[in-house]
Amino acid sequence: MMPAPDEVRGAEAAVDRTVVGVNLSLPLFRTLSGVLAGHPYLKVVVDRTEDTWHLLDTRVHPFHVDYIATRVLGMTPRQLDAELDAFNASVYMAPDRRFLLGILSLHSDEDADGAERPFLVLETTEADTMHGALLQEFYDYVRHRVDGRLPLLLKPANHGQEHELALAGDARILSQELFGSRTRTCLNPGVAEGRLRYFRTPQEYRAGAADLGWADIVAMAGLPDDVPRVAGFINTRPTTPLSHTNVLASGWGIPNAIVRDLDALVERHGLDGAWVRYRVREDAVSLEPLSCAPALERPVWDTQRIHIDAPLIEDAPIMELHRLRLTDRDSYGTKAAHLGELHHVLDSRTADLTAFYARPRPPRPDLLAHLGTRLGEPEAPLERLRFTAAERVARTVRAPRGVALPFHLHHLHLTSSPALQQGIGKLKMALELDALDMIDPLSLDLQHLMRSTPMPEEVARAITGAVPRLVADDRRLVVRSSSNAEDLPGFSAAGIYDSVTTVRGTDQLLDAVIHVWASLLSPRSVRMRHQVGIPLDDTYMGVIVQEYTPADLGGVLVTCNPTRREDFRNVYLNCTAGSPERVVDGTVLPHQYLYNTVEGGGRTVAVGSSGTDLPGDTRATLAELALAGRLLQSHFSTDDPDDALDIEWLMTGEGAFQLVQVRPYAR
Repeated sequence: MMPAPDEVRGAEAAVDRTVVGVNLSLPLFRTLSGVLAGHPYLKVVVDRTEDTWHLLDTRVHPFHVDYIATRVLGMTPRQLDAELDAFNASVYMAPDRRFLLGILSLHSDEDADGAERPFLVLETTEADTMHGALLQEFYDYVRHRVDGRLPLLLKPANHGQEHELALAGDARILSQELFGSRTRTCLNPGVAEGRLRYFRTPQEYRAGAADLGWADIVAMAGLPDDVPRVAGFINTRPTTPLSHTNVLASGWGIPNAIVRDLDALVERHGLDGAWVRYRVREDAVSLEPLSCAPALERPVWDTQRIHIDAPLIEDAPIMELHRLRLTDRDSYGTKAAHLGELHHVLDSRTADLTAFYARPRPPRPDLLAHLGTRLGEPEAPLERLRFTAAERVARTVRAPRGVALPFHLHHLHLTSSPALQQGIGKLKMALELDALDMIDPLSLDLQHLMRSTPMPEEVARAITGAVPRLVADDRRLVVRSSSNAEDLPGFSAAGIYDSVTTVRGTDQLLDAVIHVWASLLSPRSVRMRHQVGIPLDDTYMGVIVQEYTPADLGGVLVTCNPTRREDFRNVYLNCTAGSPERVVDGTVLPHQYLYNTVEGGGRTVAVGSSGTDLPGDTRATLAELALAGRLLQSHFSTDDPDDALDIEWLMTGEGAFQLVQVRPYAR
């Protein structure tokens, strides 16, 4: 909950209520406190040298380090800026530090009789490396100066502190225990005005989905992957920021949150079908009834247009993935091209993976010293850091082996059937006329026709002749989509094309290839591409064929904090036993982690359906994956090193990570 050290400073309020050396009562707490993540909180500084503590007025002193430097040590803001990293290290990482920094937050639960029972939680920042003795000293100091009627719990702020406090007993509370049942949780920040449409069952949704429009805010227990573009999403049960629907919300720039008390809100204010103002922030989620329908402008996404290069459909060979580069996306699709580029990065080790860290982060000129620390070479020059970063990534992750089928084979199948050509012509006409009531039935007819049209013999021979090793010994294969209209900046197309993961033998392989081709014509994918101006003529499907890799863990990481856009430190990682598809499709609630790739350290956000956290050594291994993802961002985010990546991955029984997808993450 406690934010990392930051450098954005605001103007001070006229009245400073900060107090020094006094005991803390509940009324004083409320006088000084602000609100963070929906809970009152205040900042605490313990001065070990002076044997006193400072309770900061949060409205005046938003940052501990500013207060200590300017009010206690007499530094100027310019001096602090010039020495910021060293100063942060002295207060957050030095074992013999003078100051202990943290926050106190106020929470409540119910006792056995149903009465509200307030309690306080003490924690440090996520980057703090306090050892167990310092944490105990900090807790004891605060405990002796807080109203004894208020229970005080110590919450580890990162995995290192959690390990240090493993035997702390009843005085300890974990983040997932404190926030696991939070009533309202931000998934994608934003503000929308629209009409609330609350569907209590999947049947209600199916009955009303056709009437949904761009000004609607859709609420239900679990939003389906085929939800249309609307003004906002509300989930009434827990989910993850990395689900397919939230990736869509992020790409469309619409608010999305978990609101577990929606039933009560709807009943109290009569919100179902009403016009509302829906606000989602990291620290608060609200629904405000509007007295009348607002004058709404059509959303940005409704006028958004995505440009794709013309596909290359002339004769091209089936290629092994490791032979592809990014420039091959016009013949084999973006997913295959990204995996081919990943092979190149890992095999050549010549790519510069330091650009994210080399970017200025005022008042710092860059983060390269932090990168050196993360790589174990704190004083290394830039060229050495580039070499070490490439070596670290190559040791941490692998790219999948397999083959990529070009657009040319898809084109041969389409042009082999006059009926298919006629059906495509009808669909193109409906799209040009914006005949929305015709698009879905025409798309469904085309899909059926695609699947029932025999594959041309020359196409079948080319596919089976290119994969004899993969189909040998009845091996299980995975057949994945690789269109030129997915994994694009501003258009991820998450979840709209099909993959087949249970393929064995040549007959099933050929059927799976046609199935993936046909997913390009699903009603949803046709509508979504039409909405952003991608012509049907310019859309083709490549296919990736890989040997199935069993995994102990599978998951997704994005190289950003989805709920806090200004956070440049953390990457968000989700995982569960088995396939990453279980994370993104909502089959299970995953383990959720934030890993700090600047100062280091990680913390558990949620333990998901399992109910227990992963072992410490596994979490440490995931930290290596998080750093590798951050480094790869420097290469794959070609327009801006801050553009985040969305990476699907597997962890095999050998403890190695295989990346099965690398694509832009819409922020």
